[in-house]
Amino acid sequence: MTTIIERSGAVTFKGNPLTLVGDQPDVGHKAPSFTAVGNDLSPVELSAFDGKVVVILAVPSLDTPVCDTEIRRFNEEASGLGDDVAVLTLSMDLPFAQARWCGAAGVESVITLSDYKDHSFAEAYGLCIKELGLLARAVLVLDRQGTVQYKQLVTEVAEEPDYAAAINAVKAAL
Repeated sequence: MTTIIERSGAVTFKGNPLTLVGDQPDVGHKAPSFTAVGNDLSPVELSAFDGKVVVILAVPSLDTPVCDTEIRRFNEEASGLGDDVAVLTLSMDLPFAQARWCGAAGVESVITLSDYKDHSFAEAYGLCIKELGLLARAVLVLDRQGTVQYKQLVTEVAEEPDYAAAINAVKAAL
């Protein structure tokens, strides 16, 4: 029988403690595989980005001000990082909403993926907020071999991540 790890108070939302379900991969370890849903409803596996430096942005919902700001900022950064970098944004938003949001925001350098169907990413990365059924805000950078080189769990879900640290980790992994 598998024991499900719950981390009470791992993050807060506007100061209120929340519980994360699962365990997060550590820096220096191989990133767990996952399958999410692309905007065209096709399954997308992490392995589709093998050989690239991968930035994984976990967000609660693209339709919130902080997530909107974060993804727009990473979209700007991604456009200057080159073809050897893939920036993935994962949320529980439906693929249709993700596609609509990307179109309205002019986001073209970030790939949005939905974890609504199987919660494969949420479970593998320990980022499901038990009380909300949404993803916690986090940034991970994987090197070309799929090893976690950087991770930030943003402990206050309503705050933005450390952009400079994430981009520096990407540049170091290149």
